[in-house]
Amino acid sequence: MSDHAFPTPPIAERAVWRSKLSHLLAFARTERGVVTLALGAIGLHVVDDNYLQPARGTSPLDHLASGLIPLAIVAAVAAGYPHLRAGARAAMAATLGAIGAATGFPGLYHLYDGSASGDHYTGLAALAAGLVLVAAAPVVLWKSRKTSGRRRRRYLRRAASVGIAAATAAIAVTFLALPIGFSYGYTHIGRTSASVDEVGLPHESVTLTTSDGIELSVAYVPSKNRAAVVVFPGAAALKEARMIASNGYGVLLLDPRGQGKSGGDNVRWAGDRDLIAAAEYLQTRSDVDPDRIAGFGSSVGGEILIEAAAQSDAFAAVVSEGAGLRIGEGADLLKGAGRLMTPAFTTLTLATMVFSNHAPPPPLAERIGLIAPRPVFLIYADPGMGGEKERQPGYYAAAGQPKQMWKVPGASHTGGIDAQPAEFERRVIGFLDDALLDD
Repeated sequence: MSDHAFPTPPIAERAVWRSKLSHLLAFARTERGVVTLALGAIGLHVVDDNYLQPARGTSPLDHLASGLIPLAIVAAVAAGYPHLRAGARAAMAATLGAIGAATGFPGLYHLYDGSASGDHYTGLAALAAGLVLVAAAPVVLWKSRKTSGRRRRRYLRRAASVGIAAATAAIAVTFLALPIGFSYGYTHIGRTSASVDEVGLPHESVTLTTSDGIELSVAYVPSKNRAAVVVFPGAAALKEARMIASNGYGVLLLDPRGQGKSGGDNVRWAGDRDLIAAAEYLQTRSDVDPDRIAGFGSSVGGEILIEAAAQSDAFAAVVSEGAGLRIGEGADLLKGAGRLMTPAFTTLTLATMVFSNHAPPPPLAERIGLIAPRPVFLIYADPGMGGEKERQPGYYAAAGQPKQMWKVPGASHTGGIDAQPAEFERRVIGFLDDALLDD
């Protein structure tokens, strides 16, 4: 290649670039520079996650709230940060740092799981940037300390400043960083290693398309008795699926959107569309009577199944195990001083709305009655988790007839089949037989 293929920039132009680089490095060593660059890394991950590499089956238009709102907040903080007092800057850095680190945690999770790809890597950069912001907070306070005056007064003043900063940080973490971080993980982390392909029975692999265009990975075990059950989420209820199939029922297991091999974002609030698509598919099967289709939902799947059955009469019967509080609910269960945590639940709901680009569904107690006169069987553990012990009696009271409820003694959350396998099978299969097989 000729020495003149790439002309050497003029000396003056190189000097300009060296000057710009020198200014950039000098800016990066300042407090404002560190904060701006860290916020930029977090913003880059937001752009990458929502617009450059959106989930399979989605487009940038599906992520308007989850992209534009966080970017607007990051830009506002970057612009306003230099104008804040030292204590406010430290609190802002710590709060945004904790939230930024949370947005990057799914990348670390998937890296550890061996399933990292796409925007997970910019997530790791956001995680590092968040930790830098958290570390910057005490540095900002230390550098802003006053060195004049008597030593005792200086120490008292510093102790007061540290106390105020610590209290502010605790409030910000409790009511902002923790609920926002949890909601981000809730909408970005799902099962990746387990899949419906692991059902362990002869099955057909099927791809379903939901009403909003998401392709779902499905495993279907053909029916021997003209009835079939949708088990959801499939990879979380393989034992139950095998038990139901061993009694002659067709079993359809699906990976929820955003999990396993299914496309879409991990939006559990939209899972009713997944279940409805599954039931409608079963209605087209030659081995299934379209009037003999039931659903078995486990944990969050049990909550989503109730919502799906309230919308669609494709489900002739519903078995819901472990349905409890939907995300953002639970403030009504707080007592005494615990009620001070109510704003955290509000933040959790709002953040989940933003990150999922989906409004929260109505309370299950308002929906379960719409399933009648189709039968409902509610199963829960005591004490269980996720509010199932507190919510189940209310769900049962709101359900129409016919209905059943079983509190499984000695069971962990969704662990009825492990705690009392024979009784679990007797009750569940008896319910399905009565609902689907008896003419």
